[in-house]
Amino acid sequence: MSYELIAAKREEMGTGASRRLRHAGKLPAVVYGNGAAESIVLDHNTIFYALKEEAFHSAILDLVIDGQKQAVILRDFQNHPYKQQVLHIDFQRVDLSQKVHVKIQLHFVNADVSEAVKLQGAKISHIINEVEVRALPGDLPKFIEVDLSAIKAGEAVHLSDLKLPAGVEITALVRGEDAAIALANA
Repeated sequence: MSYELIAAKREEMGTGASRRLRHAGKLPAVVYGNGAAESIVLDHNTIFYALKEEAFHSAILDLVIDGQKQAVILRDFQNHPYKQQVLHIDFQRVDLSQKVHVKIQLHFVNADVSEAVKLQGAKISHIINEVEVRALPGDLPKFIEVDLSAIKAGEAVHLSDLKLPAGVEITALVRGEDAAIALANA
């Protein structure tokens, strides 16, 4: 799924200007990387509902600023403590020919049919829910599937057990860290 976000350059800066934008249904944002940082403004509701989609967090987004399209990824966002409102969002420009570091969600599947759960009465604990990967922007997966069908009671699934798409590497494994991501507690 491709996301296209329409934005405009932000002229007024500061707390008061940001507050006025939010009051008008707009969202202040920053785009940085591969050049100077740029302050922009987006439609709040478009971003608010897009943030609810898991794929939006790891996808390459087409950001159109005053008619000029650029490829970006979501880097950070801040929500209001109790209102359903996004306060600020950060994007990073990406070069489609350079590898990027992105956190990707893990989807745990087949726990209910595993030997540990069905025969040994174990409970599956998810230790890690997302993992940082390095890949070309076009190779980034929406999520990584963790198959728990072969797990036995007392065993763990590690990062090295994951099946990754071509061109994707887990940064922790590159550093020599093979952390457990799920555990079958007896």
